[in-house]
Amino acid sequence: MQINLKKQLWKWRGVIIVVPATTIILLGMRFVGLLQPLELAAYDLFFQWRSPEPTDDRIVIVEINEPDIKKYNSPISDATLAKLLNVIKRQQPRAIGLDIYRDLPVPRETGVGHQELVKVFESTPNLFGIRTVVGYKSDVASPPILEKLNRVTANDLIPDGDGKIRRSLLSLKDSQGKTVATLSAKLATEYLKVENIKWEPLNTINPDSKNKQYKLGKATLVPFESDDGGYVRADNGGYQVLSNYRNFQNSFRTISLSNLLEGNFPQDIFRDRVVLIGNTSQSANDYHTTPFTGKILGNSLELASGVAIHANIISQLISSAIDGRPMLTVWSKPTECLWISIWAISGGLLCWTRRYAKPIAQSKQVMRFLPWAAIAIPLLGGLLIAGSYIAFLQGLWIPVVPSLLALFGSAIAVTGYTARSANGMRQIFGRYLTDEVVANLLETPEGLNLGGEKRKVTLLFSDLRGFSTLFEHVEPEQGVKAISHYLDVMTEVITKYKGTINEFVGDGIFVMFGAPIQREDDTQRAVACAIAMQLAMTEVNTKLETMQIPALQMGIGMHTGEVLAGNIGSQRRAKYTVMGSTVNLASRIESYSVGGQVLVSESLLHEIKEIVRIDAQMRVKPKGFNEAIIMFDIGGINDITLPEDKETLVTLIEPISVEWNAIEGKQVNAKKNIGKLLKLSANNAEIISDRNLEPLTNLQMTFIDSKQEKRMNNVYAKVVEVSLGNSSHCWIRFTAVPPDVAEWLYDKRIDATSIPDLFEERD
Repeated sequence: MQINLKKQLWKWRGVIIVVPATTIILLGMRFVGLLQPLELAAYDLFFQWRSPEPTDDRIVIVEINEPDIKKYNSPISDATLAKLLNVIKRQQPRAIGLDIYRDLPVPRETGVGHQELVKVFESTPNLFGIRTVVGYKSDVASPPILEKLNRVTANDLIPDGDGKIRRSLLSLKDSQGKTVATLSAKLATEYLKVENIKWEPLNTINPDSKNKQYKLGKATLVPFESDDGGYVRADNGGYQVLSNYRNFQNSFRTISLSNLLEGNFPQDIFRDRVVLIGNTSQSANDYHTTPFTGKILGNSLELASGVAIHANIISQLISSAIDGRPMLTVWSKPTECLWISIWAISGGLLCWTRRYAKPIAQSKQVMRFLPWAAIAIPLLGGLLIAGSYIAFLQGLWIPVVPSLLALFGSAIAVTGYTARSANGMRQIFGRYLTDEVVANLLETPEGLNLGGEKRKVTLLFSDLRGFSTLFEHVEPEQGVKAISHYLDVMTEVITKYKGTINEFVGDGIFVMFGAPIQREDDTQRAVACAIAMQLAMTEVNTKLETMQIPALQMGIGMHTGEVLAGNIGSQRRAKYTVMGSTVNLASRIESYSVGGQVLVSESLLHEIKEIVRIDAQMRVKPKGFNEAIIMFDIGGINDITLPEDKETLVTLIEPISVEWNAIEGKQVNAKKNIGKLLKLSANNAEIISDRNLEPLTNLQMTFIDSKQEKRMNNVYAKVVEVSLGNSSHCWIRFTAVPPDVAEWLYDKRIDATSIPDLFEERD
C-alpha cells in the first residue's frame, strides 16, 4: 500500500506541489486588494458588453440643459420652478423628485414667486426635495418647508477609488443619527405604493442591524458588504446595493425645461409616472463616471448626469420589484475561494495530464510545434469569461480575474515545473520513438532501470498491397501525400486502441500490444484495432479518390506470444522494441494476407475464439520454421465486423492469355509459365496454368491482349485457393494492378456481363 501511495504521489507531484501554492498566492493577492482594479475593470466591461435595454416608460426626466440656463438663468427662479411643478402636477404623476438644491429663495428677496413655490411644496404630498448628508460635496441643506413636511431625501452618491459610481445608496444616517432615505429609494417607494408593494424585512431578529435583508415585491435586497464581489475593504456605510444600471443612452424619456414651459410635450407624459427634475448642463458640474464610461470598439462613452444615475437606480428598484429584473448578487467568500481553486486545479491538471501529448494540428506548418494545452487553456479561459458573463446577465457577479489568473497561473506554473523536472530526463529519453514509452518512463520512478525482459505481447504487422507499383505511376509529391494520409489515419486508429507503434517501414506498420504497458485485454484490443484499421481504409481511399489515386488495400497479420522486450541499442542511440521468433512469425503471417484481410495465428485465436467471426482457415509452412501453422481469416470481433466478400466471378467471352512467374521471398523466379484467365471480378480471378500451384504463392503476371497485340505487365496476385482435383486450376486475388491494366480488365468484365442481356432481348 505504501508503494502504491508513493507511486500515486509521484504521478501527481506537479499538481500536488504547484497548484496549492499558486492558489494560495492568488487568494492572497485577491484579499489584499491587488486584483481589485482589474476585477472592477472586468465588471465594467460586462456592463458595456450587455445589450441596451428598452426605455423604461415609467420614469420621465425633466432636464435643465445649457440652452435653458441661457434662457432662464441659473439657478432658475422660484417663479419658474413653481410654474414647472404646476405643469407636472396637473398630470398627476405618482412621485416628483426635485434633484435641485433649494435651501435659499431665488432671487434672495422673498416675493410672489417664492410664496407660490412654497404653496406648491405644501400642496404636493408626493414631491420630494434633496439635501447632502455625508456627500463628497459641501453640505447643502434642504428646502425649509420640505424639511418641515418631512419630504426631504439624500442625493449622496458613493464613488469608488477610481471615481466611478457602481453602488446604489438607499439610506444613510445623518449626524444626528436619523435615517434618511435617498431620493432614488423614496421615489421608487412612492411609485410601488400604488402597486401595493412595500418593504418587508426578512431578518427581524435584530431590527437595527445594518445587514437586514428586505423583500420588495419580486426582489430581494441584500445589503452590500465591504468585500463583496471584487471589492476589498470598500466603504459600506448606509444601506447600499450593487447598481444594476439599465444604461445611460436613451434609457428614459427626457424633456427640457423650455419645451415644458412652452407646452411642447406629449399629452399625459407625466401621468402615473415618476418625474425627476435635474440640471444636466455642463456648468452644473453634476456629472459622474459609471461602469458604462469608457470605450467600446473605439467609441468613447460620455459621463452620466446625477439625475440620470438617480433615474437608473429608481428603474432598478421598480423593475426588480414588479418585473423580476435581477438584482446583482455575489457569492460568499468560501464559495468564491472554492471557485478560484477549481480553476487553478483545472489549469494544473490539464497541463500535467497532457504534458506528454503530441503537438496538435500536425498538418499545418505554422502550428506544428504548438502544444495541446496552448489551445485548451485559452479555450477554457474563454468559457470562464463567457460563463461569468452569462451569470452576470442573470444577476450574479462572479469575480472573473482571480479565476482567470488561477487557470493560466497554475497552467504556467505546472508547465514550468514539468519543463524543469523533465529537462534532464528528456535528453535521455529523446532516443525513444513513442510517446507512451517516454510517458511510462517519466511516470515510473524506477523507469530508468527498464531493461530487457520476457513478456507476452500481441504483435500486428500491416502492409499496403501494390503501393510500390502504384508509386511508380504517380508524382512523388502525390505519393508522399497519399502515404502520409494513410499513416495519419492508421495512427489515429492504433492510438484509440492503445497500441504502441514500434516502427514504420515504408507503407508497413509494426504495432505492439502489451509492451511497454501491459493490460489484461491486449489481445482483444489488438484484433479490434486490426478490424478498425481495415474499416478505416474506406476513409483513406475516399481521400485518395479526390487525389485521383486508385484505391489501396491493406493486409494484416497477427500473432501473440512471448518476446524479449526492452531498451536495445547503444549509449548514443537506443530503441525500445521486441525481439524473438514471435516477431518473425507475425511478420510471416502478414506476408500471406491479401488486401482487406486480417490473418491471425492459432495461439492468438485460442484467446478470443468465442468473440470473433472466422471466415476461413489455411495451413502453411512458413520459411524458417520447422512445422506448419494454421492461420485464420478473422472477419469481425464483437460488434466490429468487416463486410463479407461477395464478389461474383464473371465468365469472360474469351479467356485472357497469361504469363506468370512465381515470387519466392523477395526474388522473382526466372522460370516463365503460361495460363489462361477464365473468370474475373473486381479483385479476384480464376485461372488455369500449365503447372501446378501451391496456395498462397505470390505471382508476377503479364496479360496478353491478342487483338491489339499488347502486353500488360507488372500485375501481382496471390493464389488463395486451388482445385482439389487439379492444382493447376486455381483462384487468385490481385495484390497490385496498374491503373491502365485495371481499366482494361474492367472493360473485359463489362463485355462479359452484357451477353445475357443481349440474349434476353433476342428472346
